[in-house]
Amino acid sequence: MKKYRMNRLFSKAGKCLDVAIDHGFFNERTFLSGIENMEQAIHTIVEASPDAIQLTVGQAEILQSMPGKEKPALVLRTDIANCYNPEVPDYLFSHLIEEPVEQALVLDAACVVVNLLMLPNQPELTHQCVANICALKPDCERYGMPLMVEPLVMRPNDEKGGYMVDGDLDKILPLVRQGCELGADIIKADPCDDVSEYASVIEIAGRPVLPRGGGKAPEKEVLQRTYDLIQQGASGIVYGRNIVQHEKPRQMTQALMAILHKGAGVEQALKILRG
Repeated sequence: MKKYRMNRLFSKAGKCLDVAIDHGFFNERTFLSGIENMEQAIHTIVEASPDAIQLTVGQAEILQSMPGKEKPALVLRTDIANCYNPEVPDYLFSHLIEEPVEQALVLDAACVVVNLLMLPNQPELTHQCVANICALKPDCERYGMPLMVEPLVMRPNDEKGGYMVDGDLDKILPLVRQGCELGADIIKADPCDDVSEYASVIEIAGRPVLPRGGGKAPEKEVLQRTYDLIQQGASGIVYGRNIVQHEKPRQMTQALMAILHKGAGVEQALKILRG
């Protein structure tokens, strides 16, 4: 059954664009820009026909209630964390929802996703994430549910405050490998500082890798980075704010889909976006 659900996520060529609209889980005001009206946001993205949409248990019904066979597959977010705020709380947590795989089955999800967080001097948070993955894995195997693990290395909060990705390859590689050893079927990992080195992440994972979008970036930078990552062997991308916070989210989705599935270059993608 796991293979059947993977087939709903990936094209015949093994590529997937997963649009993340699960940011409301994380209790951070800036994450809500562009998705204040979730029904409108989801319908806009569905019209652009990405391969998947990443949602929470509280909002997945909007997608799954839409009629027709052609809507994107559901990737269900299974954990809530509080490490994305400008000021890090005294107590950090990553909490798994109850019966996550059963809830995913009821919602007809094609995959579940869970964090593997590594923050400076916060080993307890990483331990919670490891425990979450260990709790998920047996039920994922029992019910044939693909498990997407999101290894996320973050920089010290006092450098800038708030959500800051660490692109240090020496930190990304072992965390990605740990996610694989814990049983990930798909890895959702950050790009490294030098995108030309991302092939080493693909190699260390040994399974489909979908780079994350992270914070908002200029549109040409997003398209160029996507193109470069695909050339390095990535199986697709997971973008959230770089799509839903764009002034043209539907066209941005279509531009990214053209890179993934039609072999479009950056200039071709820009024409789609601006056209």
